[in-house]
Amino acid sequence: MTARHGLTAFQVTSCTKFGADSVLLETTYHHRGSDASMTETICVYRQGTDFIPPHPGSDWTRFVCISDTHSRTFEIPTGDVLLHAGDLSSWGSLSQLSITVEWLKSLDHPMKIMLCLDENWAQPIYGLPPEEVHRARTYVRSQAAAGLHYLEHQPFRFMMPSGREWKVYGSPAAPLYAQGAFQYETTDEARVIYNRIPEDTDILITHTPPFMTLDTTRKRKQAGCHVLSSKLAELRKCRLHVFGHIHECAGAQISTD
Repeated sequence: MTARHGLTAFQVTSCTKFGADSVLLETTYHHRGSDASMTETICVYRQGTDFIPPHPGSDWTRFVCISDTHSRTFEIPTGDVLLHAGDLSSWGSLSQLSITVEWLKSLDHPMKIMLCLDENWAQPIYGLPPEEVHRARTYVRSQAAAGLHYLEHQPFRFMMPSGREWKVYGSPAAPLYAQGAFQYETTDEARVIYNRIPEDTDILITHTPPFMTLDTTRKRKQAGCHVLSSKLAELRKCRLHVFGHIHECAGAQISTD
């Protein structure tokens, strides 16, 4: 599939009864004419459904998008950038997190970015003891030297060898669903969280889907966030939104608005 100057939304999960499920995004930018105007082409491939061709060359950036691996490891396609949209582990403990983190570190993607969002990071009654949460958070934040970058409501920039700079923002937040970490209950809380997203963001990684975008549960409920959906409409430079959370609604959607 290809699109020009639109937004690509990925609901991705690797925690399905059928095995690993990941999505690849490739983008290329071409300059044409004396005014160096830029056109953008996007190709999307879904592992297990589409034939994934060889990497098309240095003008392209190949993103591999996964989420909700829950301490399981999978065979993941190679690419330039690996994006993990949260739920790294089953229970949020350091021993569970380390399974996923060490697996991600072993992959050969030059740039790797992850959210965490592990339910048992909730405080203080339903989750892990505060000291264990602190150790786990310190651990995931200490992996940058290994090329694995953890985002928690923060921006991040990186540059490809081609000179193309990508501006990323990652937030692990989600509407209250069950007791868990990084959850919000009110519209005002959601606005505070998503108003922090910079206007020049190219790539947005959240755990929750936006409302009415790949967010349908098995009970046919739309579980996405209204506030996030409204915020996306304001992010005119955003080209890729990666999220997880609703395992049964994995897929990709391209908007050319």
